[in-house]
Amino acid sequence: MAVTSETLKAGGSGLPARPLLQTRQQTSRRLGLDRWAGRLVVLGGVTIIASILAILAVILVEVYPMFETPHAALVGLRRPAGPAEPAPTSPVAADEYREIAYLVTAEGALTFIALNDRAPMPPVPVPGLGGARVTAVTSWVSKEGVWYVIGTADGRIVPVEIKFEVTYEGGRRAVVPVPAIGESSFLDPEQRRPVQRLTFAHTGAGPLAAGQLGPRELVIQTIVEKKALIGESKREARLEPLALAIDGVVTAVRVDERGDDLFVGTSTGRILRYDLREQGSVRLAEVREATSRSGAAVTEIGLLNGDRTVVIGDAAGGVSSWQVVGLPGEGERRLTRIHQFEGHQGPVVAFSPSRRDKGFVTADPTGGIRVHYATSGRTLISLQAEHPGLRAVAIAPKADGLVSLHDDGAVSHWTLANPHPEITLQTLFGAVWYEGYAGPDYVWQSHGGTDDFEAKYSLTPLAFGTVKGTLYALLFAVPIALLAALYVSEFMHPTMKSYVKPVVEVMAALPSVVLGFIAGLWLAPVVERVVPALFVLPVVVAVAILIAAALWRGLPATLRGRVRPGTEMFVVIPVVVVAGATALWLGGVIEDRFLGADYRRWLLSALGFTYDQRNSLVVGIAMGFAVIPIIFTIAEDSLANVPQHLRAGSLALGATRWQTALRVVLPTASPGIFSAVMIGFGRAVGETMIVLMATGNTPVMEWSIFNGFRALSANIAVELPEAPVGHTHYRVLFLAALLLFCLTFLVNTVAELVRLQLRRRYRYL
Repeated sequence: MAVTSETLKAGGSGLPARPLLQTRQQTSRRLGLDRWAGRLVVLGGVTIIASILAILAVILVEVYPMFETPHAALVGLRRPAGPAEPAPTSPVAADEYREIAYLVTAEGALTFIALNDRAPMPPVPVPGLGGARVTAVTSWVSKEGVWYVIGTADGRIVPVEIKFEVTYEGGRRAVVPVPAIGESSFLDPEQRRPVQRLTFAHTGAGPLAAGQLGPRELVIQTIVEKKALIGESKREARLEPLALAIDGVVTAVRVDERGDDLFVGTSTGRILRYDLREQGSVRLAEVREATSRSGAAVTEIGLLNGDRTVVIGDAAGGVSSWQVVGLPGEGERRLTRIHQFEGHQGPVVAFSPSRRDKGFVTADPTGGIRVHYATSGRTLISLQAEHPGLRAVAIAPKADGLVSLHDDGAVSHWTLANPHPEITLQTLFGAVWYEGYAGPDYVWQSHGGTDDFEAKYSLTPLAFGTVKGTLYALLFAVPIALLAALYVSEFMHPTMKSYVKPVVEVMAALPSVVLGFIAGLWLAPVVERVVPALFVLPVVVAVAILIAAALWRGLPATLRGRVRPGTEMFVVIPVVVVAGATALWLGGVIEDRFLGADYRRWLLSALGFTYDQRNSLVVGIAMGFAVIPIIFTIAEDSLANVPQHLRAGSLALGATRWQTALRVVLPTASPGIFSAVMIGFGRAVGETMIVLMATGNTPVMEWSIFNGFRALSANIAVELPEAPVGHTHYRVLFLAALLLFCLTFLVNTVAELVRLQLRRRYRYL
């Protein structure tokens, strides 16, 4: 094709010239595409915001039920089939389905009261009483059922085990009580005085009962079962009288399930604790003033689930919880008041523990009922029974209802909605005095090996661990990343920069699970062997680089000129390698000569620090390695985007390249650098796998770099799969996620405000 002047004007390529003006259709199409692109961008942003808000809404829906107010509602009043005078101190109880309530009458019969619409059930006489009147009753809960131990007017005790059989007839559940009467025995075989008060426990060595026979006289019965190789086993009962030298009279007695301690309350407001650990030797361990008002009588002594916490009620209406603990600086364990709960208008006459947690209920004769929780020290619910003469109260086995017994044998039935009694702001974020601890502490321990375990849901150790891991990671990552970004942006040769920066950016793509795996299995043992050298390393490397720089400046200019400007890094690398080897050698020398050849033993003896192989030092290195690429990339981009005329003006005025970099470029890029650090902070806060695999996941609150920790994110990853849906543990983990969400949101908000402030400050440079 011939080349014409028109084609030359079009570009001289010999191709047909494109028209310089676009048609109206082309313009309209481009504008339409531009509008659709803008709408898609807006839609994508709105979708992201909506997704984040949806996640937040799901978290809030799971968290909110924990903070709902507990409440109870009266179902109705149920009466026995016939006259039924409750026996003195007779407790009341219900089956796990809350269909049947039962008690012991003064005439010696088990009375069952239907709590639903089923037909009335006849009473079951207790055989073997011989017409003796019931004078005292106590209860003891085992894994198989409930034991009622009956004390009689002629000095005997009769154990009765009450179980329930559940059958289904015609698709309908039927609960049938099955009482089993045990062998009776005498507490007072000689004088046969009436049993005034009674307490019972089935210890590991056998049944143990303690009964009050006089105003200041108790008797302790221990039954030891001896198994024979041939024939039937023998039961040997041993009685041990206990005369109390006290002012006033005995008003309450209680023995713990292990048979270790016997608690005796008096009319003068004192609690006597007797040590029963040595067979045949009852020792008075201590005497304490235990009532809310001086001189008020102790009216109730109860033990919570697990028999570690003692609840004391008094004639002034006071309710308090106590524990036998060893206080710091004291040799012996002492009975110590833990919490004082909301009191009653009258004397406390009834107590019942929950079988599922550390909750309990107390009552007074005027009908006042209080539901408390020992871990939090709160009174959760206050009720008022309208029927007069309240004398006993009990929490249903599933902790979903209450039954209260009145003087005429009637039973009030209540439903109870209290699914998360252990949750308060204090138990979540404050120090709590848990069972067996010497004082209040921050503890996370969501599971235990026994049914009477006291759940500990303090989020403070987890938040502390998150901050601790993030801090040590940033201490390692920020100086390296920022100094590297400054060098690459201002001093490195462009050819080298084109290789170095992409390599560092590719490092950010390494999966955190791989970094955690390497840190836990390889890095942790390596660090354990060279800890002294790691602390010497920064000093040795810095000194070596300074010496190398001084020697470099002393070399002839012709020799230095052979190194291209911006490639000095290749000269420094051998210096760093030699300095690292020297630090390793010095670390071994310091450990041998100054640390007793074992730095771990020296840390423990001299500083009181224990060394865990998977600790904060390992996490700081591993997580710092994951954070460095992010901070480096963003910081280097911010430095590189500083206008060149600022550098040129500074150099033209006589400033050196270092002065220009530190006093002109760095302040101008400070908003972007600050954003880089904050994004690295967010990356470290949300890190899961490295923290999970490189630490011992121990929720301790110590700043020691040689100890591990447990972070919020790692705790959620570990425990959420095994948490029952809707359980307190499940919802607390969602609360931890909400806390992590809020922490990240707060940090990002503060970072944006600071970035805008820095941008306004340096925009005129």
